[in-house]
Amino acid sequence: MKRLLDIAVSSVGLIAASPVLVPTMIAIWLQDFHSPFYVAPRVGRGERPFRMYKFRSMVVNADSTGVDSTSARDPRITRVGHFVRRYKLDELPQLYNVLKGDMSLVGPRPNVERETRLYTDEEKRLLSVRPGITDFASIVFSDEGDILSEHDDPDLAYNQLIRPWKSRLGLFYVDHASLAVDLRLILLTAVAILSRERALDGVVALLERLGADEELIRVARRTEPLVPTPPPGATEVVTSRG
Repeated sequence: MKRLLDIAVSSVGLIAASPVLVPTMIAIWLQDFHSPFYVAPRVGRGERPFRMYKFRSMVVNADSTGVDSTSARDPRITRVGHFVRRYKLDELPQLYNVLKGDMSLVGPRPNVERETRLYTDEEKRLLSVRPGITDFASIVFSDEGDILSEHDDPDLAYNQLIRPWKSRLGLFYVDHASLAVDLRLILLTAVAILSRERALDGVVALLERLGADEELIRVARRTEPLVPTPPPGATEVVTSRG
């Protein structure tokens, strides 16, 4: 049923989104006359690599800097890129990945190999399912760029502040995945575009209903500052980007 939902929604979504996809492609191309797409190598289910498609929001060859995490103030982000990131338009081409079977609509976000090599044994369970366009963490940390913009080393800040909870939320999804949860998370992702606060309330309510622990629920509320925390399966906070 999950795969059928993926195929149906991604097929309809690509057609329905074409009035947005085409102008976005043109706008990105007109900015510097380079491809509007960024083909990003990612690690998928079973630790198999795949090519994830995104609308390009950065300058050409931005990944040559070796920095994986992106803050909202990253100078590599283009003028049009800020717009497509703000409204999550850069993620729309991933519907093609869903149609192909590389990804699912809902699942832990895929990561680059440099980051998955840092995974603890517990975090490697994230690679037991298809990665997704959205999940709990995508909504809770939709402001990831703003969080990282306050730090000089965005990769280290990501591993200390965001990765521990992003992984915990991803693992919680792996343990509680169902068609009903998927449908709820898809709805909350749409709500988040209009009201992040309402979407966070919905995530918290869903976590509570599924029996999440109080610490995970507290972080998901996003009312308190994030503090350095060990990732799942580790006892110490990450002190280097690896």
